[in-house]
Amino acid sequence: MTGSLLELTELLGDQLWHGFVIFLRVAAVAAMLPGFGEQSVPVRIKLVVALAFTLIVAPAIPSVAQDYDLNTLILLTATEAIVGLLLGLGIRLLVLALQVAGAIAAQSTSLAQILGGAAVDPLPAMGYILVVAAIALAVMTGLHVKAAELLILSYEIMPLGVFLSGSDVADWGIQHVSRAFALAFSLAAPFVILSVLYNLALGVINKAMPQLMVAFVGAPVITAGGLLVLFLSAPLLLSVWMATLDGFLVNPVAAVR
Repeated sequence: MTGSLLELTELLGDQLWHGFVIFLRVAAVAAMLPGFGEQSVPVRIKLVVALAFTLIVAPAIPSVAQDYDLNTLILLTATEAIVGLLLGLGIRLLVLALQVAGAIAAQSTSLAQILGGAAVDPLPAMGYILVVAAIALAVMTGLHVKAAELLILSYEIMPLGVFLSGSDVADWGIQHVSRAFALAFSLAAPFVILSVLYNLALGVINKAMPQLMVAFVGAPVITAGGLLVLFLSAPLLLSVWMATLDGFLVNPVAAVR
């Protein structure tokens, strides 16, 4: 009886150690997932989400070597937290791309100033619409399943307890940041084109009729045009963003390779 209890205690200890190691990476990713890691989500809910992902991912990962010394704990804490943060930042950059696209679109259509607010909260209305719609679309299309698959795949690409090369991390970060801003400008392209055409037409009218206050007459036109373009292009913009997100979740190191 005593021997069985000792074996059970050792088995439970091994499983808890394994779950803790998996939790280090999973929690960092879950804290930045769209929908699950938003600032409006309470911390307790984020913790429950991280634990739920840990219960899903842990059985799919081989058990780590059972070495409980302090050096191993520090090594695993550092490596797993860094890998989780990198994966989470890669996903969060795509959300940032939508926010930048919304800011550019709103400024192009005279619905907001590009630097109107220095804080995070004063996002233009177009940015809020795109971000909320994109998060809803991602969650509806199974973001939790894709995130769990990404976490399981990450252990094949970046094994447990292995520090990433600084040059690889730098290249990965630079390329993903540049891709995020390229995506933002691509999504905002219809609004920028509308703004250019509007200002060209406004200049021609002003040249032909200098006495007419074309700025006051044309202001409602650019606002209505921006809302119309948002209505028509939002499905396409969200589908492009969703395809980019799916591409990252399938292969998060594609930019490095």
